[in-house]
Amino acid sequence: MAKILNVTNLEKSYSSGSKKLKVLQDINFNVEEGKTFAIVGPSGSGKTTLLGLCAGLDRPDTGSINLCGSELSNLSEDERALLRNKHIGFVFQDFQLLPTLTALENVAVPLELQGNKDASKIGKELLEKVGLGDRIHHYPSQLSGGEQQRVALARAFSTRPSILFADEPTGNLDAETGEKVEALLFDLNKEAGTTLIIVTHDIELAEKTQHILRLKGGRIVENQQKHV
Repeated sequence: MAKILNVTNLEKSYSSGSKKLKVLQDINFNVEEGKTFAIVGPSGSGKTTLLGLCAGLDRPDTGSINLCGSELSNLSEDERALLRNKHIGFVFQDFQLLPTLTALENVAVPLELQGNKDASKIGKELLEKVGLGDRIHHYPSQLSGGEQQRVALARAFSTRPSILFADEPTGNLDAETGEKVEALLFDLNKEAGTTLIIVTHDIELAEKTQHILRLKGGRIVENQQKHV
């Protein structure tokens, strides 16, 4: 099975006053194409920092990240943005919908940026798939948290990304709504054949994936591949 993400000897520090705070060290793992993968660990263990590095949103101090066949350290800022636009989808804990756009417009934006003439049609189909066919003209402020996250899921899958990064996708939702969003996430992912990487502190959610990477204090303490 081809590797869609390969992380080697990754280290990352941040300056805190005069001190240097090491957030990640000696990180090595890879993710196979089409698999579901969870990164878990307590708050402050480096999960979100690792996700940002893997998605090319930030640069490591040392080490290499190969994503979708490209070595990220060799790419300029613009080239990395292009790679993200072409291959990557994102789902965030706080939804990150554009408040001045309707549900349909939010889903259509990434497609329009790619010059897709069917952006509106695809957007409608996806919103119907996530159960929001009757809410396409509503603005984020008119939607519940669960509905907003479903719009965010539709947007993330709209460009049929090769890999989807989900950062605490159910973190702002109650248990029942969270379960519905989780089910949708896995269903859409299976249908699209996308590689899914979820950062979460929710062990139950992590257990639904095929591979769990556990961080503690910026280091990998467990790298468990499951036969799901």
